[in-house]
Amino acid sequence: MQSTRTFGRWQRFAVGLSLYAAAVALGLGSAWWVLKKAPWMVQTVQTGAWRGNLLAGSPDADLYTRASIALNALLALGRDETMYFIATHDDAGRPLRAHCSYRVEGAPPKARWWSVTAYADDMFLFDAPNKHYSLNGTTARLDANGRFAFTTGGQEQPGTHWLPTPGNRGLVLTLRLYNPEPELQAAPASLTPPTITSFGVCA
Repeated sequence: MQSTRTFGRWQRFAVGLSLYAAAVALGLGSAWWVLKKAPWMVQTVQTGAWRGNLLAGSPDADLYTRASIALNALLALGRDETMYFIATHDDAGRPLRAHCSYRVEGAPPKARWWSVTAYADDMFLFDAPNKHYSLNGTTARLDANGRFAFTTGGQEQPGTHWLPTPGNRGLVLTLRLYNPEPELQAAPASLTPPTITSFGVCA
């Protein structure tokens, strides 16, 4: 009789421990999903294909925003110092893919300095054989209309500034504006965003 009761207690303990472990796993999993996959949890602005986080670097940033910035390895300064926009879709609304080819074009943003960087969907840089990971206010060559352009994809496009994005995975473009003009700080949605257009075959 005693051994039966002891076995029953251990059985209940094992069931309780399993339920506790499942609850912890569910909590951690849902937190990760919110931080990595749920941009609606933070205050954002949309302009073209680009989305900006209005709370990054702000003293008003909530715990989710701060944790998301830390988890995604972003350096968040105040809006007067830096503004951040990311694009995960092209202008047609299709998800960006590393193996597809894109042309990104626009006028230099109204900021002291700017850059556009290509990241894989894990927010790490691609293995670029030509060491081109971004285009910025220093390396950009403007055309007769004062516009810059570059291409991304697995195949080099002659005559363009090419950012290699090898592999078959998601692509994230990050636009950083350093010391943006006061008008842009006050109204981030007024940014004239670079266009993102796919070309060629993308299966």
